Amino acid sequence: MFDKPKSAILAFIWASSKTFSGFRCSHQEGERTSPVNQDTVLMTTATDDPVQPRLSYQHLLVQASRCLHTSSQSLAPVPPLPEKPGKVRHGLIPEEFFQLLYPKTGVTGPYMLGTGLAIYMLSKEIYIINSSTLVALTVGSFFIYGVKKFGPSFAEFADKLNEEKVAKVQEVKDLAVAGLAQAIDSEKKEQWRVEGRSLLFDAKRNNVATLLETNHRERLHMVTNEVKKRLDYQIALQNLHHQMEQEHMVNWVEKSVISSITPQQEKESIAKCITDLKALARNTQAKATA
Repeated sequence: MFDKPKSAILAFIWASSKTFSGFRCSHQEGERTSPVNQDTVLMTTATDDPVQPRLSYQHLLVQASRCLHTSSQSLAPVPPLPEKPGKVRHGLIPEEFFQLLYPKTGVTGPYMLGTGLAIYMLSKEIYIINSSTLVALTVGSFFIYGVKKFGPSFAEFADKLNEEKVAKVQEVKDLAVAGLAQAIDSEKKEQWRVEGRSLLFDAKRNNVATLLETNHRERLHMVTNEVKKRLDYQIALQNLHHQMEQEHMVNWVEKSVISSITPQQEKESIAKCITDLKALARNTQAKATA
């Protein structure tokens, strides 16, 4: 069961959280009732209705935590987690708490605040020392002893496990970076190939033009050869006609001459030939003896 001081503290916590988050929570739910009415109803429920303390406590927690989820989502990059934790005093209290109070309260201010708050809670019986307190002190003492005794070895073991995990993650990261670097190199090579594609197309166009020109010249040469062959054929044909006509003319003349010679003329010509040969032989012998 919750007593009235604790219920009053819960109501005060809820009211403080509503006041602190009034600027952040007011635009999220238009159908909420006014803060004054909620404060009045909840404080009345917390202080005057001890039959339902659990319901009021849960309602207070819901109302106090609702303001923590009303901020708009930030798209800024998340900062990296620190490798080492912040400094604390007495194993629990952050160093920032002391640095915050030093300018206003001095060096002893945080300790006086803690001591005064403890004395106030004990004097007002907000916190009552009972058997649970002794159990908590005993458990806390064992916990502190365990931390002091086994903390360094456990921290070393945890650091070793963390280093192994980091090494594995780093290996995966290196492989991924190497793969991405290779992909970037391949992409740059492809871009270089794309840039040289115009030169390749120009070379191919020149090759095609050269092939077309060669084919054209080959066809011209073939046409020239064919025309030359036909002209040579015509010339050979004309020469053959001329030769045949000449042979025919010679044969005709020869036949005409032979047919015009009589047997008497043939005998006379043979006798004259023999006479000429004898005269030629005498002249040759005379030249030889001389």
